[in-house]
Amino acid sequence: MNSSNPHILLVNPWIHDFAAYDFWAKPMGLLLIASLLRCHGFSVSYIDCLDRFHPQARKSDPQARHGRGPYLKTRLAKPAGLADVPRYYSRYGVKPQWFAADLGNQRPPDLVLVTCLMTYWYPGVQETINSIRAVWPRAPIVLGGIYARLCPDHARLHSGADHVCSDPAEKSLLDIVAQFTGCSTTPAFDPDNLDTWPYPALDLQSQIGYVPLLTSRGCPFNCAYCASRALEPRRLLRSPENVVEEVKFWHAAHAQQDFVLYDDAFLVNPEQHGIPILEGIINAGLKIRFHTPNAIHIRGITEQTALLMHRAGFTTLRLGLETVEFDHRRQIDKKVSEEEFRRAVGHLKKAGFGNNQIGAYLLVGLPGQELASVEQSIITVKQLGIRPVLAYYTPIPPTALWTRAAAASRYDLDADPLFTNNAIMPCRKEPFVWETITRLKELAAA
Repeated sequence: MNSSNPHILLVNPWIHDFAAYDFWAKPMGLLLIASLLRCHGFSVSYIDCLDRFHPQARKSDPQARHGRGPYLKTRLAKPAGLADVPRYYSRYGVKPQWFAADLGNQRPPDLVLVTCLMTYWYPGVQETINSIRAVWPRAPIVLGGIYARLCPDHARLHSGADHVCSDPAEKSLLDIVAQFTGCSTTPAFDPDNLDTWPYPALDLQSQIGYVPLLTSRGCPFNCAYCASRALEPRRLLRSPENVVEEVKFWHAAHAQQDFVLYDDAFLVNPEQHGIPILEGIINAGLKIRFHTPNAIHIRGITEQTALLMHRAGFTTLRLGLETVEFDHRRQIDKKVSEEEFRRAVGHLKKAGFGNNQIGAYLLVGLPGQELASVEQSIITVKQLGIRPVLAYYTPIPPTALWTRAAAASRYDLDADPLFTNNAIMPCRKEPFVWETITRLKELAAA
């Protein structure tokens, strides 16, 4: 071990699932940690098991489809308890021999940090950690990420990691490094001031197909289906100037045109945050595109913000609608009324957005939800001339819907995070029927 300058390896693990696709999905937390470690003088390496541009993979254009694309896929046996699901189960990501070779090409790590996004992806974490141990058996492995934070007890029992970090990484990162490497250092950033954070270490990737952009952390809402408040109870904002400078940096230094907003609430209090950012982007004269897979808050879409988003280059807009049962939606959230939704769509169209650019997320598979309700939501959204985008519900332990979800499920959700996989519609008593999903997809696409 080099206690004066330890080598820290960060690994984004494989996904084991029925379906996975790179819809602008990057391990933002892990890449921020990599950057923070570099700023403190540590030697940092990064391996992405989901790397679509691995040197051994078939060559593809990182800018195609604005940066989106399929992962390499290898068929696996379905996990115990899910054998009756009539879908194929696969490992998504690089081939195991590629990963083993990449590990062997590293100098011995003094510490390995692994993340995990979805709780039901933990089998991919298990395989990743086992592969690391096969090459570097003495390296301590720390697991963080959403799975570790939402299911810490399960992660400690099943992940294979030496330590599970259930706290926000920025709070405990340097303490963990000191604990496992013996190297202590004084923090060079303020965890509560996002302007003091470095940009994520996107340069560690094989290719940069798009730039994930986080202008704030936390969400002021407390929707019954979402764990955002549990993961980040505070609302932290970057200054508009700091955000615009980052966009200019990636555009100038790495010729990036596609930026993906990871914010949970970009247009909340737009006068103080969203509007100055949009105006700064416009004034910079950049020819770039923005995409919003995490959804834009509908109440924040006014005639002014719609026009600014259009002028700033927003290309893919997703609205957080969830359902058109406005009279009964208080059970899940209080974000929007029917009038506000219709008005927002009108503002976007008037600003110049085409119908194919605007999509409204509709939750599918909520506990007690009738399929007829989803079908009506799809029809209502299409009548406004925009795209219904189906978002399958995942039960999450600390959320208000968890108890209802567990009662509605044909599985024992408390027994194993695997049973919360949204691909199997877990909150229905009936066995999974592929024709149900097909019917909804066809209705949405018609």
